Formats: sequence, structure tokens, C-alpha cells
Amino acid sequence: MMQDFWDGRSVFLTGHTGFKGGWLALWLGELGAEVYGYALDPPSSPSFYNTTRVADRLQASTIADIRDFCGLACAMKQASPSVVFHMAAQSLVRDSYIRPVDTYSTNVQGTVNVLEACRQTESVRAVVNITTDKCYENREWVWPYREHDRLGGEDPYSSSKACAELVAAAYDKSFYSEANIHLANVRAGNVIGGGDWAKDRLIPDFMRAFDSGETLFIRSPTATRPWQHVLEPLSGYLKLAERLVMDRNQFSGAWNFGPDDSDSATVAHVLQHLQNKAPQLRWQSASATNLSEANTLKLDSAKAKTNLGWKPRWSLDIALDKTIEWYQAWREDQPMTEFSIEQIRAYQAP
Repeated sequence: MMQDFWDGRSVFLTGHTGFKGGWLALWLGELGAEVYGYALDPPSSPSFYNTTRVADRLQASTIADIRDFCGLACAMKQASPSVVFHMAAQSLVRDSYIRPVDTYSTNVQGTVNVLEACRQTESVRAVVNITTDKCYENREWVWPYREHDRLGGEDPYSSSKACAELVAAAYDKSFYSEANIHLANVRAGNVIGGGDWAKDRLIPDFMRAFDSGETLFIRSPTATRPWQHVLEPLSGYLKLAERLVMDRNQFSGAWNFGPDDSDSATVAHVLQHLQNKAPQLRWQSASATNLSEANTLKLDSAKAKTNLGWKPRWSLDIALDKTIEWYQAWREDQPMTEFSIEQIRAYQAP
């Protein structure tokens, strides 16, 4: 990342109270950006946002819903950003089965609102629309998905994110060229890292089972996922935003930010590494459900490596160790703002 690019630059970030959004807000603040956040209250208690005092690093924080177009557009115009990161979403697969209407209204109409607010804000030059690796049509093949592979989604969450990609593509072709706004859709792998307390995610579930001494129930131990530390895709988003501002034609479009193929591993493999750190933890397979989830999911990031000069820096083992270190520091009541920033600096170190 270019420090001079971000220093003093106005950035509008939706979803800043979430796990990924909180890490991005902290990193942007460290780079000197003036960050304006727009999101609902933190989705869990505790949360990365509160634990690391992200609010102290923001220019302003608006707690509101992206489905409120008037409030969103007003907040964006007041911020007058040149770069917008859209992260706010209903991001849990299992919740999407329970609340499909909320999932679609947030992930699809919410994205429409963000893109329209950008169109009505003259200062905006680059938009990074964060979707998911699950937006691809599930082929259950062993090859990594590439950016030109077909979109799809068998569950409401995945489907809604594919729809959000189509919305973004339509806005880009219909409005953004004329408005001189440069847009990219980004798809990351299964992110891990300190400060995630969401339900039905492997690392938070592991930490809860560890703290309670209970058996951890796993619904798909053989499922393969592209695991990566949260800082990996965030570094790609930042680098991509820089390039979007400078050269629309080369950097607009879809981008994958995933780990090397060797770090796409089964859930059981990840659990084995975690058990080496906590041998007292016990886990077993949960009863099968009728909810549709991909068994194998990998991402091809050749485009980002070739055209952006981006590549993963931490292996899966290092990512897991950094994650466990973060939670251990939190248990020891260390100052988590400083600890998190030190992890960011360690990631950036040559």
C-alpha cells in the first residue's frame, strides 16, 4: 500500500462495525485515511469493533441501515469520499435460510442503495464492492474458480451475493463510466483472524468450545475451503482501490483474493492444527442437515498476482497461529488496539 495515497484521503466504509470491516477501518486509520463508517451496531458481543476501539480511529461513525437510502446518501455526501468500500451485508449462510427476506433486502437492495449513493456523490472515484467466494455457481469440482466462471448460489446468502455482483456490473456499465467512477467486485476466501465472534464460523465456534470446555460439533469436517488470514484480502482491496483511482480501464471488474492452493484445506485439517494448541478440546461430527453447502471451494488468484502484484504473505499455519495469539492476548487483557496494529505491521513487514 502507498502511504502517500491514503494519507488524508476521505474513505467511506460500510460495515465498519463487523469483523472484516473493523480490521479494514483500523488499517485505513493507520495509513492516515479519514474514515467515515456506516453500519448497524456490532453484530456480536464482544466484537472486534469495541474490543479494539475502532471508533477512536474514525472521522465519523453512523450507526444505521444501508436499506435506508436517504440516510445513507446523506452520510456519504457529508463525508465527500473519493474511495468507497462496501462491506455491509448479512454474511452468514445458515442465517440466510432463517431470514431469507432480510438477506436479499440487505445484500441486494442495500447494494443498490450504496451504488446509487455513490452515483449521486460527485467526489467518489473508486468503489470496491466486497462480495464472496460463494457467489460462483457450485460445480463441486477440484479446480479453483476463476473470475470469468459462472455466478450462481444454491442458498439465499450465496445467491444474494451473486445478485449483488450483477447489480454492480449493471451500474458500472449504465452509469459509472459517464460519472468517472471506477468499480471492482472482490471475492475473498474463508477469512480467519482475531476478533471474530460470529456464530456458525469455525474459529469462533472453536474458541467458544475451548472456553466452555464443551465438545465442538462440526457439520462438515471434510469440506474444503480457501482459508486465509483477514489481512490477506484486505491488503488486496487496498491495493486495488489505489489502482482504480489511477487507471479505471485495467483494474475495473471482478477480482479473486484467495490463498495459495496448498492452503485450501479441509475443516478437519484446520481443527487438527488448533488441537495442537489446545489438546484438551474435543470435537465430533454433527448430525447431517438438509441445508445446501458446497463441499469443495477454491479460488484462483492468478489475475491479482499478475496484474496487481498481490500475493498471499501468510501460510495457513501462520494465519492460524496469528489468530490464536490474538485471542490469547485478549484473554490476558492486553491493549487490543495496539496488538492488532502490531499484527498489521508484522503482515506488512518485508
